[in-house]
Amino acid sequence: MSKIKSVTSKIYRIPLSEPLMDAKHGNHTHFELITVRVILNNGLEGTGYTYTGGRGGSAIKAMIDNDIVPFVLGKNSTTVEDINDELQWYLHYVGRGGISSFAISAVDIALWDIRGKTLNQPLSNMSGGVNTKCLAYCGGIDLNFSLPKLLNNIRGYLALGVKGVKIKIGRDQLEDDIERIRQVRNLIGPNISLMVDANYSMNITRAIKAAKLFEQYDVLWFEEPIEPDNFSGYGTVSKGSSVALAMGENLHTMREFEHAFELSKLSFIQPDASNCGGITCWLKVAKKAKEKNINISSHGMQELHVSLVSGQGSKNWIEIHSFPIDQYTLRPLQLNNGFAIAPDTPGIGVEFDWEKLEDAADRN
Repeated sequence: MSKIKSVTSKIYRIPLSEPLMDAKHGNHTHFELITVRVILNNGLEGTGYTYTGGRGGSAIKAMIDNDIVPFVLGKNSTTVEDINDELQWYLHYVGRGGISSFAISAVDIALWDIRGKTLNQPLSNMSGGVNTKCLAYCGGIDLNFSLPKLLNNIRGYLALGVKGVKIKIGRDQLEDDIERIRQVRNLIGPNISLMVDANYSMNITRAIKAAKLFEQYDVLWFEEPIEPDNFSGYGTVSKGSSVALAMGENLHTMREFEHAFELSKLSFIQPDASNCGGITCWLKVAKKAKEKNINISSHGMQELHVSLVSGQGSKNWIEIHSFPIDQYTLRPLQLNNGFAIAPDTPGIGVEFDWEKLEDAADRN
């Protein structure tokens, strides 16, 4: 039996090249990366991780070190789903999402890394095996960019060959949002998909008004128009416009996703394996999405999600996020003709450049 011998965590605070802003979270000056390394009694090692927008990382690490590590030591590493379920209940009273979901996710991802290495299987195979590539779009945290800077940023995205771009909206005046959408659509032309993300900054009335105005610009999806906990409110917004709705990055438990599937009338669901309970829970969401005929996409962590989303099918989207975690790995995201290519190495396919991480964190 391959028992868990040790679990160690570390936190890195990585500065961004410039402050980035959205409509709800203020300036992002750095992101936090919390890594977990699990070693078995046979010497096999797996790596997992989670991240934040700059706050809460120390609490996540503390929960891993003080609560999760003592609980999982000595457990059979092959029972990944059982360990995930046990942790959910072990931390239920103080958890049910939030910090506990981030902490569980990091450990779960490390155990999936070990599973893949044990089975000699890449994550794209373990996550469904439908394909080894998927659609990719660039999603910028760019609400604070002037219009000329925004458009220049979009040109950089197009130079990568991606098939979609996403911009932040939620400015004080809705007219400003519409003008930015109009200018971006004119720049990218009709064959590149355009998504918009309000970071839940609107009320229902404003969201419906905005969505109706978006219709003329062929917006693929309207992401997080209102607060993610208002599941029925999404259903109301959906009825008010033909523009498809997307959300999921702020849902951290299966119960929350179940509410979204039943009440929110979404066209795209966007689980993040770093905060929804790991790969185990991401795959549960993907299974439910397939049953509901809802497109499975992802949020951030392109270096990991490329395998999860590809395994579900090539017509699904991953987001190339402004937090460039993949730039601190030995295999940054690879693109070919607008598609992101999943790694074929056993495990999760993510190996960090530890020296580069240390150097970047030291500069923060």
